[in-house]
Amino acid sequence: MPISEVAKRSGVAASALRYYESMGLILSSRQGSTRRYYPRSTLRRVAFIIFAQKIGYTLEDIGRQLAALPTDTLPTNKDWRALSRDWKRHVTQRIEELQRLNMDLDHCIGCGCLSLKHCKLANPDDFVGRGGPGARRWLGAPYPGPDTGK
Repeated sequence: MPISEVAKRSGVAASALRYYESMGLILSSRQGSTRRYYPRSTLRRVAFIIFAQKIGYTLEDIGRQLAALPTDTLPTNKDWRALSRDWKRHVTQRIEELQRLNMDLDHCIGCGCLSLKHCKLANPDDFVGRGGPGARRWLGAPYPGPDTGK
C-alpha cells in the first residue's frame, strides 16, 4: 500500500509514518522510485503504536516491543498475549500513579497555599522531603497522614 493509503486508513499523518519508519517501528519498500509502499500488516503495527502511546509507552519502549513481532505478517494470538501481560502491568502502574496524583491534588491544591514543603496537612514538617529530592509523592512516598504524626 502506498503511504497515502496507510495514512488514510490509519488516521496517522504521512509525516508521522515516515518518522515511525526512521525509528524502525514500521518498514517500507521502494519499487523503482522514491515512493514508499507498506505491507498490509503495517496498519496493525500503526494501531499498536497509537494505542501503546495512549497508555504511556515511549516510542523507544514501543520499538523494543515491536522488535519481538514479525514485520511482514500479522502477529499471532500468542504474540499478542505475551505483549498484553506487560501492558496490563504497565496500565496497573499508571493507574496507581494517577490515583496518587488524584489524592495529592486534593491535599496540595485544596487549601490554595500550593506549598508542599510547608504544608501542615499534606506534608507536616517536610516529612516527604526527608526521602530525597524530586517529586517524592509521585514516586510513591507514603502519605504522611494524621496517624503517622510526621
